[in-house]
Amino acid sequence: MSTKTNFNNQLPILEVKNLQTAFEIDGELHNAVDDVSFSVKPKQIVGVVGESGCGKSVMSLSVMKLLPKGIGQIRAGEVIFDGRNIEKLSDKEMNKFRGKDVSMIFQEPMTSLNPVFTIGYQLQETLFNHMEITKKEARLKSIALLKSVGISRPEKIVDEYPHQLSGGMRQRVMIAIAIACQPKLLIADEPTTALDVTVQAQILDLLKEIQEINNMAIILITHDLGVVAEMCDEVIVMYAGKIVERTDVDTLFHNPKHPYTELLMGAIPKMDEDVEVLSSIEGIVPSLKNMPKVGCRFANRCPKAMPECKSITPQLAETDAGHEVSCLLYETSMPKEGAKLQ
Repeated sequence: MSTKTNFNNQLPILEVKNLQTAFEIDGELHNAVDDVSFSVKPKQIVGVVGESGCGKSVMSLSVMKLLPKGIGQIRAGEVIFDGRNIEKLSDKEMNKFRGKDVSMIFQEPMTSLNPVFTIGYQLQETLFNHMEITKKEARLKSIALLKSVGISRPEKIVDEYPHQLSGGMRQRVMIAIAIACQPKLLIADEPTTALDVTVQAQILDLLKEIQEINNMAIILITHDLGVVAEMCDEVIVMYAGKIVERTDVDTLFHNPKHPYTELLMGAIPKMDEDVEVLSSIEGIVPSLKNMPKVGCRFANRCPKAMPECKSITPQLAETDAGHEVSCLLYETSMPKEGAKLQ
């Protein structure tokens, strides 16, 4: 873990306030993201970690207003980007917002790229949507973008189709599309999941290089704490739709406080330890329909659970300066009088 920049005196470029995002199941709404608040500052890389089903991707889709229509909806909260409440933007305004101000890289590039259009067409589509540019200029810029993300023979690749490229090259194309208009914030949702280890390292190095060149902020959604240690300034740990811990990356690795975070740390393979079976977390994340309405949502899996953990809902609060935790092991997480069953 390298020395991180001090962001304390900077104003955030993105503020998510008390976000609640729900999906309709059997005629009822169930929160997949529940009262989530955080901020991202210019040039900052914020990691979001947790198991599958913890709400990480839903949170990012909420920020982009890309929830499936008719099924998912933002029930409460605000998403403020550069002083604008994006929930109040029209569809036309959001189309201009996405790609220019905020871009997103998805988990699987083969499902994100259109198989019937060339790489160049899909790059140029983004450019035409946000810039006044000629076809010739767009083609030249597309080639330059492909070259900037480390693709060799960009003059040829620009005329090829997604199925003709390897997984690593497709992910590089997705990055090229995402940075085409130099957004202020890039959301990368598990950008290396489907790639082999060597290519993963190359993609992460590329993201870090692009971030430094373009002065972008990044939200990096991942299940890999090794990636977090290498890339991030701040870390948000999510469980069952809620933030359970948030602090800077060095503090999280040297002094994790939430039992869930401690178990995640314990599951990381270590080079200096020879073990036959890696540590794991017993049980599974509760489904949306079976989400506890009161108490700590991790209580059924927590080795440190107390009887009150199932009846009192902990609050996310500071235990130390800049270190927030939601756990009844810490007095600051105890709800105020009269709010115990909320």
